[in-house]
Amino acid sequence: MRIKTGSGLITVLMVAALMLAACSNSNGSSSPSSSSPEASSSAPASESASPSAAEQPKEPLGKYPEPVTVSMVLGARTPESKDVPSGLTPDQNGYLKKLKEMTNIEVKYAWTVPYEQFTQKFKLSIASGDLPDVMWVDQVTFEQFKEQGILGDLTEAYRDYASPTIKKWMEFDGGATMNMMKSEDGKLLGLPSYSDANQSLQTLWIRADWLKNVGLEAPRTFEELEKVADAFAHNDPDQDGQQDTYGLALMKSLNFWGFDARGFFYTLGAYPYNFIPGADGKLVAGETLPETKDALAKLADWYKKGLLDKEWAFKDENKVVEDMIAGKVGLSFGEWWYPNWPLNLVKDNDPKAEWINVPLPSYNGNPGKSLVPRARLGKILVVNKNFAHPEAAIKMANFYPEMTKKEYNDVATPANGYVYEWFEPRVSNPTEMETNYIQVNEALKANNDSYEFENGSGALLYETAKKYASGDQASWGLTFSRASEDGGWGVTRQVRDSGQIVRSGFAGPPTPTQVEKGASLLKLTDETFTKIIMGSASVDEFDKYVEDWKKLGGNDITAEVNDWYAKNPMK
Repeated sequence: MRIKTGSGLITVLMVAALMLAACSNSNGSSSPSSSSPEASSSAPASESASPSAAEQPKEPLGKYPEPVTVSMVLGARTPESKDVPSGLTPDQNGYLKKLKEMTNIEVKYAWTVPYEQFTQKFKLSIASGDLPDVMWVDQVTFEQFKEQGILGDLTEAYRDYASPTIKKWMEFDGGATMNMMKSEDGKLLGLPSYSDANQSLQTLWIRADWLKNVGLEAPRTFEELEKVADAFAHNDPDQDGQQDTYGLALMKSLNFWGFDARGFFYTLGAYPYNFIPGADGKLVAGETLPETKDALAKLADWYKKGLLDKEWAFKDENKVVEDMIAGKVGLSFGEWWYPNWPLNLVKDNDPKAEWINVPLPSYNGNPGKSLVPRARLGKILVVNKNFAHPEAAIKMANFYPEMTKKEYNDVATPANGYVYEWFEPRVSNPTEMETNYIQVNEALKANNDSYEFENGSGALLYETAKKYASGDQASWGLTFSRASEDGGWGVTRQVRDSGQIVRSGFAGPPTPTQVEKGASLLKLTDETFTKIIMGSASVDEFDKYVEDWKKLGGNDITAEVNDWYAKNPMK
């Protein structure tokens, strides 16, 4: 797919493609707290009257001579665009009409519900055994279906029908994520949508205007970071004459998708909520290691010194973001996407606000190493084993990338009834972030408005970056998160290339003991860590916590995780 910039290509679809990159999150948590109910494999066979797949030309979007009906279910998100025609319903989606026109695949929804109701509704379908032909499921459900023999074999369908684009995406990580989708006898049971795991890498975001006001430089060591946090809390960094700021943004969940303590822990060489390789080569739970105790002691000291918000343990992400926008805090550990939200809102509220992004500081002479999950896995495309046309699912996966080509720019618009939120499956492009960064910077340095971008989102990013260079401050967030060499992805790739990362070792489904006891162990961890930081429990309470964690199921989980790891070693 080759796309030029001067072709009216900026559509809501492209904006959505950019935004989706930030939404997929995998923290490699060692303590999942939910599971799916038991399922039945008794599903009705497809009643399609079309010729068998063996009789069809093996083309990625080859058209069936007779209609092939595919049953699905859908949790419908509210469309982002206001241009969607009033009264349009998911079964009237322009993408479905185009799919039928192009391939003769006709999607029929067994049911649709608002997105927030989908999980409960799908659980009822699972319990009743009333499952559709093609499904878009999470990892827990995938493993459940795999164990119960519900899933159809996609091996031949993928080999014969997957487009070059889809195959390129699947091989981005050397096939590691694809291998997780296989049965013990090597059959492909699912097509994963995953993103570059480095998108979870933590860096440090700092208000540069505050640094200047307090006379300090960007911190390179933990000791320097502590000086900056102290100055931000006590030296009136916003110069308003009031004591109304604090050092580090922190929300009540220490392990979340943003504004949490992950980057702080990683700076000090601690990796709680994850299984990491130990000295003996086996995986160990990071929350039980001495480094985590040390990090908790430091956080407790910061809290005592007033470097953290006194109310941090009661604030969710929205409250922390409100504080950032209100100019109450100037430090936050986080991922590459921060400039696009909420740092852009900080700048909107205070035009003098300037943010910089730096790698994690060093500690005791050792560079800060961010944890990167072994896999950043989203949804998985699967088919019911009774479905007669598994290749239809692969064609549907091929279809959406096809629709992002420039020849469809004037057709596939919200105003024409094309609602991307309602079309599944949308397999993510894990190469998109890196490809766009490289190509956009090549085009900017050459001032080449005719540059042929591989992705439509790259063309949008180029035009946005040019606007920012011309003084359009509204373009800062998109540009600084994705294109600037000293911005979100720019610094992330510098850290990646330096090798200053630690990879989690476990990327499997919840183990039996995690399903049974993971939620209670997670609660024990969160409560103990919070009490230590707030000063209501001694740091030495950590030692008793480790003993309890192991006795209450942690040892069993660790053994199960290492059984999985022995069969799926990191390469």
